[in-house]
Amino acid sequence: MLDLKLFEEILKIDSTSGKERALAEFLSARLVEYADTYAEKAGRPQRCRLSQHEVGDGTLNLLFSWGAPEVFFCTHMDTVPPFIPPTFTEEEVRGRGSNDAKGQIFSMFSACLELLAQGRDNFGLLLLSGEETGSFGAKAYTRDCPGGGLVIVGEPTDNKMVTASKGTKSFRIRILGKSCHSGYPELGASAVERFVDFMNALRKLEFPVDPVTGPTTCNVGQLSSPNAQNILSPELDFRLYFRTTAASDRMVQETIAAMACDFVQIEALGGDEPMTYHTFEGIPQCVVAFGSDAPRLEKFRHRALCGPGSIFTAHTTGEFVRIADLEIAVRLYVQMCISYLGEVE
Repeated sequence: MLDLKLFEEILKIDSTSGKERALAEFLSARLVEYADTYAEKAGRPQRCRLSQHEVGDGTLNLLFSWGAPEVFFCTHMDTVPPFIPPTFTEEEVRGRGSNDAKGQIFSMFSACLELLAQGRDNFGLLLLSGEETGSFGAKAYTRDCPGGGLVIVGEPTDNKMVTASKGTKSFRIRILGKSCHSGYPELGASAVERFVDFMNALRKLEFPVDPVTGPTTCNVGQLSSPNAQNILSPELDFRLYFRTTAASDRMVQETIAAMACDFVQIEALGGDEPMTYHTFEGIPQCVVAFGSDAPRLEKFRHRALCGPGSIFTAHTTGEFVRIADLEIAVRLYVQMCISYLGEVE
């Protein structure tokens, strides 16, 4: 039986990116006490050990462990804004983080409790900060901490094990123009018009379609050209963000870099490479286009990606998770842990 009161406590804390330390401090005390009380009532000797790791930007990573972990359940504490308080019905839970990724925190911790009840050990729960803004917690953990055997990263995958995911590539682009009175455009050059030309050239590019992860996609964000309406824009800045495939990842980097010229400045900001993941027989599988902390957790021998909830409602005002899916996730996480520990024994 899931303790939905605990889930409600977690969801009530605003942990939008930059504020997740408050949730980390709450979980540090609450989950250790909860797990040890649970173990004592179950007549089990295992006690929870807590390690805290400073990320370096004011946020914390947490590792709850039982024994010497070979299996690490892992997800993130931060959520996208805005904060949306939770609401519960008999069938589902709504609110920010309900499926990305506080639903994963809750179901993974519940799986740890089930493993405790079975008298098992050698597993841990790793909670990271800053996933939504650049995987800063995962980068810091890889920098400062040891890895392990298997890390199971929790994201909303409809409880399917991901076989492959797209990569990401980000670019900061500045387009220069020449300011002048808009009544006499022949005296200048509009950065906005040059941006339109750039985007038209971008649309004509053809990247190979990967047989597993499909087409390459891109998006424009942080677009800014703060000129007055009666002045030609002297400058326009934006971010160009790609979802790449194994077939296109290097080609995207090289092609975009080659689009630079006298009035187009391009800075490559990096990103993650496309990945393949560890899976277990008997669990449904899928391919995803979204990113996660998994590519940054490089010290683990095997990486898996699975969790309750749908990516299609994540980051939306209608975000929700079904209680039945949380229950399924707990069973799957327990199954994965036992299967892996059986493989390495």
